[in-house]
Amino acid sequence: MTMYKTILITGSTDGIGKLAALKLAEAGHQVYLHGRDADKLTSVIAEVKAVATGDAVDHIDGFVADFSDLTAVLKMAADVNEKLPKLDVLINNAGIYTTSAATTKDDLDIRFVVNYLAPYELTNALLPLLKQSSKARIINLSSAAQTPISYEAFAGQTTLDDKAAYAQSKLALTMWSMALADKVANDDISVIAVNPGSLLNTKMVDEAYGHHWSSADKGANILTALAISDEFANDTGKYFDNDIKDGDHGDARGEFGQPHADALDKEAIAKLEAQTQTVLQSIFA
Repeated sequence: MTMYKTILITGSTDGIGKLAALKLAEAGHQVYLHGRDADKLTSVIAEVKAVATGDAVDHIDGFVADFSDLTAVLKMAADVNEKLPKLDVLINNAGIYTTSAATTKDDLDIRFVVNYLAPYELTNALLPLLKQSSKARIINLSSAAQTPISYEAFAGQTTLDDKAAYAQSKLALTMWSMALADKVANDDISVIAVNPGSLLNTKMVDEAYGHHWSSADKGANILTALAISDEFANDTGKYFDNDIKDGDHGDARGEFGQPHADALDKEAIAKLEAQTQTVLQSIFA
């Protein structure tokens, strides 16, 4: 008997998040989307409902929040907690690379906020819902681009170029993923960080690089598998690298691999956690 899951995907009005939502709804799962534009979200919800099968068709909905505003993220978390009785899968997919406005209203780099602090805050606020699942999964969207964090830049004291800010924010997310896996191990919640594939054919990649290596389906397929496949039921605290090491940039699936060394360094992770609390306190003071 197939056990249908309740799944929330952030950043799912475009790219691999949207494709994963379509695939999961078509497979009969209850999919909740997220976007920052209400009209676009409504349109995509309709698209997902159109392919949904079984009871899922009555359980496709969404939430609006601008992830550059952590107050909006916490408001969304409250809405999710109020609407859903449980959450089986959380896919933290929302991300940003290039932007015309590199800093938020709190004078922080938008990449650190959207790519790391927003999923950090959302996930922690949704842990009670995830604990209502018999075996929940958290999938965090990492990247092949991971470089050591400048805590001056993280705190908004210096600026970085797009590439550095993105790579540092993705390492922060990956480091936190490893720590979170330990934190929730006794709650039967698994956590996997995933590089969905480099230079996939998405709007974000096109805006940043102007070309791609692989189809967006490659990324959506691994998100779908990590979310629902029994193959990954007992994997946690791991990093899935969907790039193929022999230089083949096709659509073949990757495998579990090694993240940046800092993601496996307890001292580095403890420093990130301390700095994260400092930054969050400065925002919500």
